[in-house]
Amino acid sequence: MSLRQSKQIPRPPLYTPEERRRRDESPWTLVQGILAPVQFAVFLVSLYLVLHYLSTGEGELAATVSIVIKTLILYTIMITGAIWEKVVFGRYLFAHAFFWEDVFSMLVLALHTAYLVTLATGWVDTTGQMWIALAAYAAYVINAGQFLIKLRAARLEGNRAALAEVAE
Repeated sequence: MSLRQSKQIPRPPLYTPEERRRRDESPWTLVQGILAPVQFAVFLVSLYLVLHYLSTGEGELAATVSIVIKTLILYTIMITGAIWEKVVFGRYLFAHAFFWEDVFSMLVLALHTAYLVTLATGWVDTTGQMWIALAAYAAYVINAGQFLIKLRAARLEGNRAALAEVAE
């Protein structure tokens, strides 16, 4: 049993009522809702292509192109996500509700960027580049999990708030 459970310390809300209103009214919420599953689909295809290359030595170009596309989509979702955070929370990154997700997102960005640097410079051979991509993808999966947990928490919190309004 965690300290929070044993002492019944209430969890602070993810959103204030004003932040929730701004989130619900922001077009950036829809943008994030579209980009996230697109990025995940691209990730799955790219993961397959990278693993195929590493196991067979075939399909280098397809794997490389897929990683670059995945990285560009990641940059897009990170930029639009920062705009979303600014609209909802008043700051571009590291808002209280998404602080740790944003911290880990920096690692994800760094690993994807390291891949692009090695691709552009040739500092690492193709196999090494693919392993960097896999490290980036592992970090991405963890980060996506963080956001899914946060999304679920936001939905549960929204349901509780709606029930409280009905009860009043």
